[in-house]
Amino acid sequence: MKVLLVNGSPREKGCTYTALAEIAEQLEKNEIQSEFWHIGAEPIAGCTACGVCWREGGCPHGGGVNELIAKIKESDGLIIGSPVYFAGINGNLASLLDRVFYAKDSFAGKPAAAIVSCRRGGSGTAHDRLNKYFTISNMPVVSSQYWNGVHGNTPNEVRRDLEGMQIMRTLANNMAWLIKCIAAGKAAGIEVPASEQRVGTNFIR
Repeated sequence: MKVLLVNGSPREKGCTYTALAEIAEQLEKNEIQSEFWHIGAEPIAGCTACGVCWREGGCPHGGGVNELIAKIKESDGLIIGSPVYFAGINGNLASLLDRVFYAKDSFAGKPAAAIVSCRRGGSGTAHDRLNKYFTISNMPVVSSQYWNGVHGNTPNEVRRDLEGMQIMRTLANNMAWLIKCIAAGKAAGIEVPASEQRVGTNFIR
């Protein structure tokens, strides 16, 4: 069993990574493997709504979208971390996830969680933005004992955020528990609920 940890910060070993690393260590204690995937620091273009992904599968515009989709599908759980910029997530991460979750085939039934790292404020709106990718995709959202965030300007300051580190460990325990419960359910013949044919409406029709 494996959880994919997406580091949505341009800094590979910064504050967001520090929080994810705490999660990875706790997952290992629960006999769950982790894989880190770093977004990098190069600019990532946003979705152009070209529709190629829906017609042909996959995104034609690069930026690691297809690689990340494949890694999410082969994982048993997903945790996405982001620094907080102006009360939101990293812009490159938003561009990436807009395309990943638009081009995906299905992530239904895969447990997911979001974590954020901030100096002081804005974590709530950033956390909410990340969770919306999961709740539009039939993905169970894993919680902790408090909102999933850490505080600090440096990795060392994040490590001194004792409550934040505990929140990360609790999140890891809950993720491991749910993954094992899902595996036990599948072994007993309980599958992910079948989806109805999608109905799309707006306020005009």
